[in-house]
Amino acid sequence: MRRLATLVLAALPLAAALSSSALAGTRSACTELAESYATIRKDAVAGQRSSVLFSAAAKGCDELVRELLADGASLEAKNRVGAMPLAIAAAGGDVELVQMILERGAPIDARAIDGSTALFQAILEGRDKVVPILLEHHADPNIPGRSDIAPIAAAAYMGDAAAVELLLKSGADAKALDSTGKAAMVYAVGRGFPKVVRVLLGHGVDVNARYGNELTALMWAAGYSNEAGTEDVVETLNLLLDHGARINDQDDRGRTALMMAAELGHGAAVDLLIHRGADIAVHDKAGKTARDLAATDELRSKLAAN
Repeated sequence: MRRLATLVLAALPLAAALSSSALAGTRSACTELAESYATIRKDAVAGQRSSVLFSAAAKGCDELVRELLADGASLEAKNRVGAMPLAIAAAGGDVELVQMILERGAPIDARAIDGSTALFQAILEGRDKVVPILLEHHADPNIPGRSDIAPIAAAAYMGDAAAVELLLKSGADAKALDSTGKAAMVYAVGRGFPKVVRVLLGHGVDVNARYGNELTALMWAAGYSNEAGTEDVVETLNLLLDHGARINDQDDRGRTALMMAAELGHGAAVDLLIHRGADIAVHDKAGKTARDLAATDELRSKLAAN
């Protein structure tokens, strides 16, 4: 049952690699970098200019980036993870720098080693002002990152309802599955983001769609990850049920949402599902009921009483 708790977005480590020293660099950092470059500028080779360019893009050093480009640095150079300057700038969140790099012809959909693009990185870093700029310049909203995770799934994982809405309006496929059989809806419900769930449902995502292991959104919501807040989970479950989620659907092991909530010890979810009419007598393929699977004596007593 612990497979339900696996909501780790496989592309997150790359975001750290792209911007570990890069989140909104200070003026002093840019000055120091510019002074360092000045000492090698005359004899700098392509590799050295590229190295400084990556650092300048990460720190948001606009003027230094312009200087480096004038000196012949390439916007198609790649760092150790295969990312180009645009992706690094997008992850850093400097709007003016991103616009300048785009205006100079940087390939907008260039992919790093794991497949992620500048758009993907901007989403992971929560760069809400950069995402629309990239989309306005026709960034492809469906190019996935690591493990085939689509940008919209990354936005859902981050709980960014505005980005999800914008991606959908730009042609993102809300039903796109990653290599583990998850879509944006799974990340939204599993991490307890009702605002994102509303956006997805409003754009026609089937509330009873099946994902990996025949799990539904309701099952994922009932087996929510530890990051989710209880009130958000309750709101998410009610939202799904109000939109017609079938409460007694079973996955490939015959487990229902109630069984999953009970096994993980999610008392609030158990209470809500029982209140909304979940059948406590359903047996899974191993012959077990929600009571048999319950993680605590309190839940077993509650399920027995009902």
